[in-house]
Amino acid sequence: MNEHKNPFLEPYGTLHDTVPFDRIQLEDYEEAFMEGIRRDNEYLDRTINNPEKPTFDNTILNPFDEGDGYYDLLDRVSTVFFNLLSAETNDEMDALAQKMQPILTQHANDMRLNPQLFERIRKVHLHHRRLTAEEKMLLDNCYEGFVRSGALLDEEGKAKLRQLTEEASMLSLQFSQNLLKENKAFTLHITDEAQLDGLPDTAREAAAMTAKEQGKEGWVFTLDMPSYSPFMTYSTQRELRQQMYMARNTECTHDNTENNIEICKRLINLRREIAQLLGYKTYADYVLKHRMASNVRNVYKLLDDLIDAYKPTAIKERDELIKLFKKNNAQRSTLNAQRSTLNAQLKMMPWDTGFYSHKLKMKKYNLDAEMLRPYFELSKVIEGVFGLANRLYGITFKENKDIPVYHPDVKAYEVFDKDGSYLAVFYADFHPRKGKQGGAWMTEYQGQWITKKGENIRPHVSVVMNLTKPTDEKPALLTLSEVETFLHEFGHSLHGMFANTRFESLSGTNVWWDFVELPSQFMENFAIEKDFLRTFAFHYQTGEPLPDELIQRIVKSRNFMAATACLRQVSFGLLDMAYYTKKDAFTDDIIPFEKKAWKKAILGEQLPDTCMTVQFSHIMAGGYAAGYYSYKWAEVLDADAFSVFKRHGIFDQKTAQRFRDNILSRGGTEHPMTLYKRFRGGEPTIDALLKRNGIKRETKKI
Repeated sequence: MNEHKNPFLEPYGTLHDTVPFDRIQLEDYEEAFMEGIRRDNEYLDRTINNPEKPTFDNTILNPFDEGDGYYDLLDRVSTVFFNLLSAETNDEMDALAQKMQPILTQHANDMRLNPQLFERIRKVHLHHRRLTAEEKMLLDNCYEGFVRSGALLDEEGKAKLRQLTEEASMLSLQFSQNLLKENKAFTLHITDEAQLDGLPDTAREAAAMTAKEQGKEGWVFTLDMPSYSPFMTYSTQRELRQQMYMARNTECTHDNTENNIEICKRLINLRREIAQLLGYKTYADYVLKHRMASNVRNVYKLLDDLIDAYKPTAIKERDELIKLFKKNNAQRSTLNAQRSTLNAQLKMMPWDTGFYSHKLKMKKYNLDAEMLRPYFELSKVIEGVFGLANRLYGITFKENKDIPVYHPDVKAYEVFDKDGSYLAVFYADFHPRKGKQGGAWMTEYQGQWITKKGENIRPHVSVVMNLTKPTDEKPALLTLSEVETFLHEFGHSLHGMFANTRFESLSGTNVWWDFVELPSQFMENFAIEKDFLRTFAFHYQTGEPLPDELIQRIVKSRNFMAATACLRQVSFGLLDMAYYTKKDAFTDDIIPFEKKAWKKAILGEQLPDTCMTVQFSHIMAGGYAAGYYSYKWAEVLDADAFSVFKRHGIFDQKTAQRFRDNILSRGGTEHPMTLYKRFRGGEPTIDALLKRNGIKRETKKI
């Protein structure tokens, strides 16, 4: 029997040096983590004891970019482990994460708070000579990164910072693990077919398959979006909708070990304490120093401008919805007197919103998601999205089953540039499963950089989603919203795949947070373009193209409830800023604080037991703390950028090449507004977004 070799500790020997998922065993992670830390410490000792004068080359450059199989072991194992902790975890992985997280945080602090290392970096920063613009950016980022990590603190301050960061790291991990467990713990098990009333066949078939997988009779619905969303949209069983809604919106608030309320309070305070220890008034001030928005005032200005512009329309949208709700429910009574009383007492609740929004959309546009599903078969959507990238940029995708993957659901592709040269590896992970977090995201298993010897190391990019699964009866048929999600994450992946910078820390999506969503949200614009839909939207059974009439209805309904959707995103931004602009210790009760924080963007009644904060991964565990406004900031950019394509043609390759050269390929090598202006020819305004959403308001610069 062959002795097992830890694949992290030797060259992978795979095509494009891809991760050999099939050779990794659980025990390999800890061994590689500890060896990676040892190698880091060895490098640190060499650097700080180097008798030569500190220079850019001997102090700033990563020693692991030599090529020839030389690699950063700790980065290699950390990337794989923490990516899989989100996409394919289990109890053993969770336990190992709990064990390793404090060790890894302590090690990161040891590096960032080492005074001898920082002194060398400081000297290079003060006395550098003849650096390129990209080298200067790397040096500035390196110096600022150490300062922002506490390098200028005294020993007492450094000790305090260690304690705060290590605790915050553990609590962020615990937050995510609690949320995953709560999400997977709830199921709605139905055995009476009458309770499926209103649900389309796709939802019934998926629920039947889930029940079968769990060894149950009947139908099982979960809180994963492909199950939850259709139920809330179509089920006529109001009590069951209420049960589903309350289960999802009270996750991590229950009296059990998965309760996140105290974790959130502590995280808010830890981040405030960290920021104040580093000399900032609030955590938001700390974060926004390296954002396009630059300060709290500009963030609130954007959010308030959006409320002013969209709230009047959102109020009209809600009034129209309430009117339909009351009309439909009053009609259930056959007696005029009872009808009058009922109509006066009826109150639309949050679990009614999706159901009656669907009814209203059908009334106004005769359009719903189920009409479109047969035309959005997943394999055809993949062809369409890849085909769009080909028409814009000339790149091609070729599935390669010899590239190892971490789950049978995952597909691996080689990506080739327009000249036929190898560009990247692209992994796509489409469907929900037990060990997978909800939502959708893009990540990398290898970044892009150019070695000292001139070798361009190409990236390995992954998109992870929770799209509708195939059933025994049908292939995976997506909603238009799911197509938009695919396009969104694919936009992130293009940002990664087109990376072409010298340093990995400046490549791809390593940009300021309020710029990172531009490439992703930009791609969503194509979802309703007729010329794009014509390339892939064919009925999965008949092969007939999506009818012009349906496309026209899609376009006409584009702005249906758009103002309401905008206010929803603004409300999340307000909540985020409310937590992270706190100057004093946060002692409030989370739930009432939340209700008050976003009140001016909320139109409906707020329920006393529901809570977004405790499941708001973006701002508690996902890197968006004091940065959730970025989605709306980037939406202004994406609408403005797409207006250029609309003017020149949505497939115009010259415009696409400018977008690639100035934004997608440049990563964080320059200030994002510099990159944007180079593509656009000027600064963006809110005008294009308002026009796209059918909102009339004066032009404002951001």
